[in-house]
Amino acid sequence: MTSTNYSEEEIILPAKGWFIILSLMMGLLLNLLPVQGDALILRPDFVALVLIFWGIYQPQRVGMSAAFAMGLLMDVGNSNVFGQHALAYSVMIFIALLLHRRLHTFGLLKQAPQIGLLLLFTQFIMLLTELLNRADFPGWHYFLASFIGMLLWPLISLLLKISHSQKYDPNAL
Repeated sequence: MTSTNYSEEEIILPAKGWFIILSLMMGLLLNLLPVQGDALILRPDFVALVLIFWGIYQPQRVGMSAAFAMGLLMDVGNSNVFGQHALAYSVMIFIALLLHRRLHTFGLLKQAPQIGLLLLFTQFIMLLTELLNRADFPGWHYFLASFIGMLLWPLISLLLKISHSQKYDPNAL
């Protein structure tokens, strides 16, 4: 077993509030882009990916209320059943917050399958609410967006880590 020298670990600064809000709004805009056909089936849930990222890396700043609010915005933007995304995102971020310490210790490639399962569970909740609302089953291709989101996780994580990649220097004070 190797021991970790904690004095040599880097301390990363927290992300700026404006960057968190901007990333959530960009995710919302990407989700609301008007696309049709296969692109609509393959488009991952960018809001969910951004919420999961901030839930893992900044759990004290992005939590249940942010997930619920973003879900309501998605419901209004997509003209879905009001509360469908809010419910799914709230359950998703709850699980992400429960597992954030575990997920934080893994590298991005080891996080991806776990994030894929979280996205799949989120889509399942949305599908269940649609089926309870008497909608037809869209087919198994409905779940491809979770797989695409899992593949995009490392890229999105790297882009969002830009905001807090500056290292804390105690000598700079």
